[in-house]
Amino acid sequence: MEKKATRDALGAEVLALGLEHKDVFVIDCDVAKSCKTLEFAAKLPEQHINVGISEQNAVGIAAGLATTGKVPFVVTYAIFGSMRAVEQIRQETCYTKLNVKILCSHGGLTPANDGASHQCVEDMGILRTIPNMTVIMPADYNSARKLIAAAYKYNGPVYLRFTRDAIPCIYGEDEEFEIGKAKCLKEGKDLTIMANGDTVSIALEAAKKLEEEGIHAQVYDFHTIKPLDVDAVNKAIEENGKIITVEDHNIINGLGSAVCEIVAEAGKGKVHRIGVQDQFGESAPYEELLKKNGITSENIVKCAKDMID
Repeated sequence: MEKKATRDALGAEVLALGLEHKDVFVIDCDVAKSCKTLEFAAKLPEQHINVGISEQNAVGIAAGLATTGKVPFVVTYAIFGSMRAVEQIRQETCYTKLNVKILCSHGGLTPANDGASHQCVEDMGILRTIPNMTVIMPADYNSARKLIAAAYKYNGPVYLRFTRDAIPCIYGEDEEFEIGKAKCLKEGKDLTIMANGDTVSIALEAAKKLEEEGIHAQVYDFHTIKPLDVDAVNKAIEENGKIITVEDHNIINGLGSAVCEIVAEAGKGKVHRIGVQDQFGESAPYEELLKKNGITSENIVKCAKDMID
């Protein structure tokens, strides 16, 4: 299966939008090479601003541009965009509901050998607690391009998270996506696996292994954590009541927590959360970091069997 990093989709789609729409601006934080916006800067210099290592200023400038009808895309690493600039995101974009898009690469454990300082496993949880913010993590290259395009049309603040490492391509170029609507990738009657981002391919691999053992797992891509597809969660509760969530994020306040909130309100159903086990990352290969946190197809299979028994 072909693999591509979703940060490559970031660069390609923002450039395509900028060429088509003159209201698109990129606000870079001196990481254009890593975040793939060098070509945008070269081809559209009048729509590009590099503020340097100054994420708080980037958000402030983006907010100002948004008040004039522009659609600014702040581009940086997840660790900086979600934490260093969180006050400005809250006060200057979400409180005022300005049309600012925060595009952050190197989300989750994918910075790998860069260590805990660059591995952002808290970002989606932080951003989903802020009113008026929409939070998205695409599962592959093609879905990333489609969801960036959808974010451009979406009125209001949006946080999109991307991977540094290449991940399997799941979707075709013609697949359509709607913000706030999960994608059912596989039907199954025994349990439901809900994943997002780089873990969707792992969930699909686990479902295939379970199928070989006579266990039929439904698989959803929850690319939007906020607003969460409540209908999809309630459907899973009614159909089998057994849910496994999988994410490259702290199990606290991420996808697993969001799903648990709906299950608790329903008053029935069981959830097992697979993700970063409320700990910082460390310098190691990406696959080893996933394995250390149980974010593997083997662990999903084990949890599914335990849940069904």
